[in-house]
Amino acid sequence: MSHQWPPIYDPTYVPSNNTEYWNEEIETMDPGEREKLIAIKLKNQVEWAYEYSGFYQKVWGEAGFDPSQLKTIDDIKRIPIITKEDLRKDLIENPPFGSNICDRWDNILRVHGSSGTTGIPTVIAISNDDWKRIGEAHARVEWGAGIRPSDTVFIASPFSLYMGSWGMLVGAERIGAKCFPFGAGAPGQTRMAVRWCQKVKPSVFYGTPSFALYLAETAREEGVEPKEFGFKILMFSGEPGASITSTRQALINNYDAVIIDSGSTGEMTPWMSNGGCRHSTGMHLWQDMVFTQLVDPITTEVCPYGTEGVPVYTHLERTSQPLIRFWSGDLALWRDDPCSCGRTYPSLPYGIYGRVDDMVTVRGENVYPSAVENVVRSISNLTGEFRMIVSRERAMDELTVLAEVMDSNYSQEKIIKIKNELELNLSTTLGIRANAQLKSPGELERTQFKAQRVIDERDLQKSPDD
Repeated sequence: MSHQWPPIYDPTYVPSNNTEYWNEEIETMDPGEREKLIAIKLKNQVEWAYEYSGFYQKVWGEAGFDPSQLKTIDDIKRIPIITKEDLRKDLIENPPFGSNICDRWDNILRVHGSSGTTGIPTVIAISNDDWKRIGEAHARVEWGAGIRPSDTVFIASPFSLYMGSWGMLVGAERIGAKCFPFGAGAPGQTRMAVRWCQKVKPSVFYGTPSFALYLAETAREEGVEPKEFGFKILMFSGEPGASITSTRQALINNYDAVIIDSGSTGEMTPWMSNGGCRHSTGMHLWQDMVFTQLVDPITTEVCPYGTEGVPVYTHLERTSQPLIRFWSGDLALWRDDPCSCGRTYPSLPYGIYGRVDDMVTVRGENVYPSAVENVVRSISNLTGEFRMIVSRERAMDELTVLAEVMDSNYSQEKIIKIKNELELNLSTTLGIRANAQLKSPGELERTQFKAQRVIDERDLQKSPDD
């Protein structure tokens, strides 16, 4: 195995269709041996960043760190964690692209930005060589999902700042699959997607879980059964859902396809370094692409397997704008259980199920949208669409969940029964009382991209003491 850094991959290589792995040696490697490989890559990556990045020279200098302190992989804890706010501050101080390009401007092939879902977008600059390595990395993960050169991939997410669409495209193209970069978000595009899926019969769908469910709903309105599209694989990123049990089952019920969850952050492209396989739920952590640790959100100490934390990511193969110990702000639980696919990576069995800043505290309990989603989608008489409203009544926090019934013709008696079932299940799952309000089918606005589920009205109200 070559330890050349940065690595150069053979652009003509594609495995035979019947093999499970894109790179069996790496994917099934003994974890201890892989750790040695990661340590070599990490040292090279850190030394590169220290030499060429004004950003890291400043941040690490202020923290008293330099690459000579990196003796083992455990020494990564000496490196300070960086955040999106650090990147935004650097962009303001060093416009327009910041001081972390790390490569000659002539070598930059693509300029992207984060989607800005959680604030001001950050700039993502990618060199030609890095883009090739990203394609290789995503091809490995997509191959593990079951995508082959004979497949047609329908990409139903925006081709804009959002890195998800571009990442799916470059991986599928590297495999040699046929790609339909359909996009999402334009008026009437969902109904248009129904017609194109009928016509082209793509075998792979990529998008967000909420859009896939919206597409199924729209198809039925058009008199088309979603299973008629012929999708074999549904691959998702961009929001929780594909690893949430009830949402996953709803997707299977609608499409009868293999469900693959994936995704980290756009800044960390290759973002598929969190990516599932066709054998299990959740995501593998492809640690030789991007080294991932889960840390305690308060102490930032590395969490033991079997516990929840915030993923902190480190590029291992990026010469342009590498991110080293990047705080994601997401929430996940990790394990190192074996997978039937034979890959020896740790995993996120429930995927990325929330964000630290999405969590709301109601009467002392931490409430995650993913937990509410699991309850709502488990009740057969509800469409699965929902909203959470958190308010404050006389100094007491209140949680109200809006959900749609499946049929507007339900009797009042049945409506009351569904409401009681939802409130009981929410109370049991969340540990607090929650109020349910039932809406007619289609009353809650659908989305073609990332669904926004939480409305916290407490921020809009004065304190009861004011």
